[in-house]
Amino acid sequence: MTVRISFIVSIVLLLFLASCNKNPPNIVLIMSDDQGYGDFGFTKNPYVSTPNLDQLKKESVYFDRFYVSPVCAPTRASLLTGRYHLRTGTTWVTHGKEIMRSEEKTIAESLGEHGYVTGCFGKWHNGEHYPHNPIGQGFDTFFGFCAGHWNNYFDTHLEYNGKEVKTTGYITDVLTDSALNFIERHRNGPFFCYIPYNAPHGPFQVPDRYFDKYKGMGLDDKNAAVYGMCENIDDNVGRVLDKLKQLNIDDNTIILYLTDNGPNGHRYNAGMKGIKAHVDEGGVRTPLLIRYPGKLPAGDTIFGLASHIDLLPTLHGLTELDLNTPYPLDGIDLSRELIENRDIEDRMIFSHQVNSVVKPTPVSVRTPRYRLAIKYGDTLLYDMIADPGQEQDIKRDFPGIASSLTMKIDQWFSDVTMEGTGVPPVPVGYNESPRVTLPAPEASLEGSISFKGEMGWANDWLIGFKEGNNKATWPIEVIETGEYEVYAKLACNNPSAGDKLIWQTSSRQHTFALDKTFSAPRVFTPDRVQRNEVYERNWPVVKLGNVSLTQGIDNFIISCTGDGLADLELKEIIILKKE
Repeated sequence: MTVRISFIVSIVLLLFLASCNKNPPNIVLIMSDDQGYGDFGFTKNPYVSTPNLDQLKKESVYFDRFYVSPVCAPTRASLLTGRYHLRTGTTWVTHGKEIMRSEEKTIAESLGEHGYVTGCFGKWHNGEHYPHNPIGQGFDTFFGFCAGHWNNYFDTHLEYNGKEVKTTGYITDVLTDSALNFIERHRNGPFFCYIPYNAPHGPFQVPDRYFDKYKGMGLDDKNAAVYGMCENIDDNVGRVLDKLKQLNIDDNTIILYLTDNGPNGHRYNAGMKGIKAHVDEGGVRTPLLIRYPGKLPAGDTIFGLASHIDLLPTLHGLTELDLNTPYPLDGIDLSRELIENRDIEDRMIFSHQVNSVVKPTPVSVRTPRYRLAIKYGDTLLYDMIADPGQEQDIKRDFPGIASSLTMKIDQWFSDVTMEGTGVPPVPVGYNESPRVTLPAPEASLEGSISFKGEMGWANDWLIGFKEGNNKATWPIEVIETGEYEVYAKLACNNPSAGDKLIWQTSSRQHTFALDKTFSAPRVFTPDRVQRNEVYERNWPVVKLGNVSLTQGIDNFIISCTGDGLADLELKEIIILKKE
């Protein structure tokens, strides 16, 4: 009997020690780009096939009313920090307004403090310069791109920890391959694997077998491409789930799936008003799935309001790890509501959209019953229970509610913009990032110079160079005094004698003779529909010269002189710190 009791005690002790030594759960966070609420089988889309995500929903807690920002970069900033994007410095999607302040503490930095290995695989879109890039914001591994979108989805070039690498295959498959490799290498955990896919954002490129399937259903080229991209994402989510099972770590892995805003076009969206870039329900509502086997009740649905700002505190709650942040959070920890299937207390979720200038509107606020939207001079109030499609403005019937919610919006906007919304200068001279790019969309323009794509989205370039008061300026912050090499990606056809590119900083002015042709041929891209973005080109890299830079704030300025400048096109400036 004594031996038997001793044996039982030993087993209990071993089990206790094993439980004490068990790693915190791994986390896989997957987010797609421009996939709307209605782009899933489980939201009753009549066309798209998403069997892996449909099954994941059955195994997850499902947030039916989960809200993000109307566009890409703001959603990412809020997801990473637990704070409304305007607090983080991220206001829009281009011209440097997508940059998140480096002082913000991300979920990767927080989990890293607790021993997590962190990796990001996909579209970052919160700043491409160190320390605003993924490596500067807490990720040990980054594979993907930092811009707002990518120009080519097949056999393209991506960034791996600061270095450009050539890839083979379709981009969503390639990103998944890298994420799976990361998971396998760190199977003993804990790891945080962030997979922000860039599909189904344009340009609309997808392998034939996906496209042909949806064209066979009678859909137009754009929707056939979009649904094909969504099905390809679903296939890759299946690959991730299979890898977790294969490695026998799925029971100790939290997996989340969401999208970053409403659909990038008018298609099935479950009867909701609004699409991407709109502050109405259809522009900011997305499904959220969270699976944590043995911890969260599979198949439960939460109908209370939740948001991207809640993910950071909620994941810390589920992992039972301390959360130390330098700034107050806007999000709340919903881990108890998840575990116990409790209702979320009544709250308000704010949605804000910026174009080129930070203004109080368009903006909306969602309560459990109402949505008040202020946009283009109109204030509209909707009863989201009686009128989920937002068909009838009831502001005149309930002026007190409209007035109260308008006041809440005013207070919120004043609060979240207190820290300022200016664009930071480009940091130059960090040892961690000796090569710095000054991309065309981050320049401020004067005179005749403009963007080839008019709006200056990611990957755009500058045109319209003429002699006179025309210049492009990049504010820079020199981190370390030293010698630097300066290069440019440019094209110039039909040069004339005397044509010169002038580049200068506070130290001195330099000239570069445009006395020969520089060609940048277009790269073929298999688009399914005509793109809104500029096309990919093979830009020559031209050395402009050397420069001495002094620590502090400066400006890098480009202008031109000569008569034959009409064909000059400038993609970017590259500044390389000399060893």
